Amino acid sequence: MLNKYPLWKYLLVLFVLIMGMFYAAPNLYAPDPALQVTGENISQLIEEQKLTDVLEDLDDAGIEHFGETIDSDGRNALIRLRDPEQQLEAQARAARTLGDGFIVALNLAPTTPSWLSDFGAQPMKLGLDLSGGVHFKLEVDTGSAIERRVEFYSNAVKKVLREKRVRGRVTLNPDGRLETRFKSEALREQARAAIADAFPELSLDRVDPESGGDWTLFAFMAETAKAEIADYAVSQNLTTLRNRVNELGVSEPLVQRQGKNRIVVELPGIQDTAEAKRILGKVANLEFRLVANMDAPASEKQEFEYRPADRAGMSEWLERDVIITGERVSNAQSNFDQNGRPIVSISLDSEGGTLMSRATRNNIKRRMGVLFIERKYRTRYEVQEDGSETAIKTPYDEKKLLTAPVIQSALGAQFQITGLNNNLEASELALMLRAGALAAPINFVEERTVGPSLGAENIRLGVKSVQLGLALVVIFMMLYYRVFGVAAVIALTCNLVLLISVMSILGATLTLPGIAGIVLTVGMAVDANVLIFSRIREEIVNGLSPQMAIHSGFERAVATILDANITTLIVAIILYAVGTGSVKGFAVTLSVGIVTSMFTAILGTRALVNLVYGGRKVKSLSIGGSKA
Repeated sequence: MLNKYPLWKYLLVLFVLIMGMFYAAPNLYAPDPALQVTGENISQLIEEQKLTDVLEDLDDAGIEHFGETIDSDGRNALIRLRDPEQQLEAQARAARTLGDGFIVALNLAPTTPSWLSDFGAQPMKLGLDLSGGVHFKLEVDTGSAIERRVEFYSNAVKKVLREKRVRGRVTLNPDGRLETRFKSEALREQARAAIADAFPELSLDRVDPESGGDWTLFAFMAETAKAEIADYAVSQNLTTLRNRVNELGVSEPLVQRQGKNRIVVELPGIQDTAEAKRILGKVANLEFRLVANMDAPASEKQEFEYRPADRAGMSEWLERDVIITGERVSNAQSNFDQNGRPIVSISLDSEGGTLMSRATRNNIKRRMGVLFIERKYRTRYEVQEDGSETAIKTPYDEKKLLTAPVIQSALGAQFQITGLNNNLEASELALMLRAGALAAPINFVEERTVGPSLGAENIRLGVKSVQLGLALVVIFMMLYYRVFGVAAVIALTCNLVLLISVMSILGATLTLPGIAGIVLTVGMAVDANVLIFSRIREEIVNGLSPQMAIHSGFERAVATILDANITTLIVAIILYAVGTGSVKGFAVTLSVGIVTSMFTAILGTRALVNLVYGGRKVKSLSIGGSKA
């Protein structure tokens, strides 16, 4: 029988529509402004008393809050606020109450009912220009990168002079210059030749004694060299931060350089801002050093405490010379050893593997320390003239020894790190190393959740554009195509529901360009129906019966619809592949809209028309301009 779907097709269309409505429903629930509290270390727990202290301080300040929770593993606490305008004040008070060792981040807490979230239904992420996200402005401590290079030269020059058997005294001046003193001019000249040969990038300056003093040689970096190191530190940190953002799985992030030494990071739709802040700001690096011999002079070794809790209070003396750092790590994965203890499997790049092999093959049966370096802050508060308090953060590097195993055989480009507290710590360390070490510490100079970048007016206009476009299409289709127009309008509404639901399921981020993609999808969905209805009218004019005209119109228009939509889909895929940021947002919305519009135009509209006209005698069709 013409124009009658089998029952399973009707059920399929109905099932898809119900599922679409279910997964689109979370977008009706607006999120609450909130504070998220977590420890600087991934294994740190949030105590109930700490949370109580924060809540009491918020009450004293008149900041309304509700729904305070600590998650099941005790690592994160969430405090919902009534007024988004009080978020910044609440964050400052919570940070003061908790003190150092905790991260207090601004967040948007979802309000999706459990009967939806239990089935994986979550609201669609909105971009910074619609609903905001998190915005960080980071400042790269380029001075620290230069200091680290100067310290490297200090240790390296001492080593070169020691190997060349040139006796002299090497000191590092506060201005960053290496000052070497010798008892004779001949020794100074030997040192100058050795240093110039080993480090041609250093500038050398000789100072003769006035009367019976030492013969002095200064070694220092030129200002151009310092500028290159600073620029490299910012560029390397930019790359590392992009890698870390990719590890977070954020859609359409923005990571770009701003000015001389700052980097802006915008993470649209991010839910776990505390986690993002910890991962982005984590200045975690590794140094591999040999354990120093007991008779080594104090100037050639340093003492470090162990980090694992089971070895608290214990320490080792390590050589000052570094074999390699975490910058040589090409890959890192967390795992467990045969005893179930957490480990990190390390893969080095070619140069790192060569350096490690060279150092270990000549030191078998000696021990090698794995030093974990982490940038932390001490906070003090200064009272201003107006009575307000300003937080002053002073950075410092905490260096702890993870492990110091015996070198049983020469190590290559792959080996394992042990001595970690738990699998969470191992996972985070692996992430840090895998994403790349920061070339210099970074400081958060600005943090905020971002509202619409162009204000609420853009949101209103964006939604209004969709409503206006949809309204005009509805009026046109219903006046021009009558009953068929009604079917098209219903299918078009279903298309929008399916589009939103698929975007929500995929976790895609909707931006203003994405709204433009929705408006375009509305037009394309109507275009498919117009092709079908025009074909039906042509068939009626050619003398076919109403039922045959409907059947032929749908069947013959499908090929044209597929050709038009597939070519557009290819263009959308290319846009996504080569585009960035908002261009990708437009491409995603357009791609999803093409797929859902083809479903609703071909199957949805056909199902509705079949329900109205299928399986019965029809003398005429209400399709505008044609009667049969």
